[in-house]
Amino acid sequence: MADGLPAIRGVESSSVSAVGYDPMTRRLYLRFVGSGNAYLYHDVPPAVFDDLMRAESKGGFVNAMIKGSYDFRRL
Repeated sequence: MADGLPAIRGVESSSVSAVGYDPMTRRLYLRFVGSGNAYLYHDVPPAVFDDLMRAESKGGFVNAMIKGSYDFRRL
């Protein structure tokens, strides 16, 4: 984890451009398409990350299951 961020990888999505997750700290990194804004969500369970990566719509999953459910900070 460089610079305190999990390893980040691009994903196929119309709204999420990159995702990273560190199971030890349970931190989820998301960067969004368009705005380029990036957020670090805290205390996200590994199962939620796994579900995100399997989701057909990553943006829909983020809106339904992550936003409003976990503390975060904008990077």
